[in-house]
Amino acid sequence: MEVKDQKMRIIQESVPGKQITLAHLIANPDRIIYKKLGLNPHVDYHKSSIGIITMTPSETAIIAGDLAVKTANIDLGFVDRFSGTLIITGKISEVESAMRAITNYVRDGLGFSICDVTRT
Repeated sequence: MEVKDQKMRIIQESVPGKQITLAHLIANPDRIIYKKLGLNPHVDYHKSSIGIITMTPSETAIIAGDLAVKTANIDLGFVDRFSGTLIITGKISEVESAMRAITNYVRDGLGFSICDVTRT
């Protein structure tokens, strides 16, 4: 961090690697989470969940999104090829199944390092 002429400048770097850095399932999230994320408001909130995965290289989010919809009955909430973020929604078992398929494929098929899938 550098301060120059009373202005702060922050430099952020991303070190490329083949990894999943976050894989988290939110079971039964409060409906306000859906609204704040701009996700589908026509969801049965009593049977819903949100899966969040971040990965590098960031373009892997495209592959992960494709694999998720082919593996389970989920909805794509958000796919960002620039940040490597994927958000999926659906029934808890379906989202968990899709997340396991993604982590297994990128670990075994693409040689990625992966984190554990966590859940709240």
